[in-house]
Amino acid sequence: MTAAAMPTVYLEPSQSSGRAFVMRQMSGNIVMLNLLRFRAMADYAATPQLAPPTPISGAAAFERYIQHTLPLLHETGGDIQFVGAGGAWLIGPPDEHWDMAMLVRQQSAESFLAFASQQSYLAGLGHRTAAVEDSRLLPLSEMAHTLRKSKP
Repeated sequence: MTAAAMPTVYLEPSQSSGRAFVMRQMSGNIVMLNLLRFRAMADYAATPQLAPPTPISGAAAFERYIQHTLPLLHETGGDIQFVGAGGAWLIGPPDEHWDMAMLVRQQSAESFLAFASQQSYLAGLGHRTAAVEDSRLLPLSEMAHTLRKSKP
């Protein structure tokens, strides 16, 4: 496959997407919608010091990332709200699939940024890098006029 034909993958925010996130000035709780596609085998080439003694799957490496990250997430007021097995779209590209969907709540955009910039968090980020083949991260804020059914 030529470089031009290689699909674009997204593993980390770009400088411009990070700036756009900050400029949104989101207030109140935010929920991060994570869509994740795992590598068949984890790739610890970038962080060999985190590699387990025997090869593991991308899903297993992501579990190591969660075990490392969850206490730090809790310390900054965040929590995992939902984790679900993915698959093919019901509405969407037929050749695209996600292995996992996850909703992570944080008290604010500021607390998310504080969490994501902690040295202790960054020390374990290599597990995520080893695990994930492609991802999407969509910050969500609750709408003031949520769509709810009226009670009869």
